[in-house]
Amino acid sequence: MRVLLVDDHAVVRAGFKMLLSAQPYVDQISSVERGELVGHEYQRFQPDIVVMDLSMPGIGGLEAIRRLIKQDKDANVLVYSIHDEAIYIERAMQAGAKGYVSKNSAPEILSDAMQSVMSGEQFIECDIGDEAPLVNEVDDDTEQTTNLEVQYRAAIDALSPREFDVLCLIARGMTNSDASEKLCLSYKTVANYNTQIKHKLNVSTVAELAHIAIMLGIIKH
Repeated sequence: MRVLLVDDHAVVRAGFKMLLSAQPYVDQISSVERGELVGHEYQRFQPDIVVMDLSMPGIGGLEAIRRLIKQDKDANVLVYSIHDEAIYIERAMQAGAKGYVSKNSAPEILSDAMQSVMSGEQFIECDIGDEAPLVNEVDDDTEQTTNLEVQYRAAIDALSPREFDVLCLIARGMTNSDASEKLCLSYKTVANYNTQIKHKLNVSTVAELAHIAIMLGIIKH
């Protein structure tokens, strides 16, 4: 198979290429470091599978997946991310990914995932995403599920991919300046996203955002 790797870390790309070059089922490997470059490289290289990171500067992985699926609805996208929270899996699959593997997984898991996705099957690594229910898997009969939680889940699900990225960073304690540098966006753009997110969630402080993010399993304690 022909593999396109999308990751902003040169060390990860080098290690990934070394790992896959030893696999008999891999023919050629190409890589790009930003989501903005995926569409052009996909058209040029014609990969069989795209292995995509989520946390990247620029448009980020979720938006890159969404744009790629719009370009080719049959694109095989496997997310390979450091994030193992359930909501990241849910949003990636909603964007059009066909599989999700943690970067903490063993190499053979990645290999199994790639071959499963290439076979037309969905693959979500076992033992990840168990800390919280997926966004639309709400059990109204449990005491833990409140009307407020349901509203927050609906609001989070309605956020754009970039709003979700900003929420994750701000909830982890980053300032607008930190987040703008991390995402390669202007300070004003991130500040506007921050304001929109708070409005959609009907909160006014970063502490409230962090509380919601922890409650819904977006970030860990």
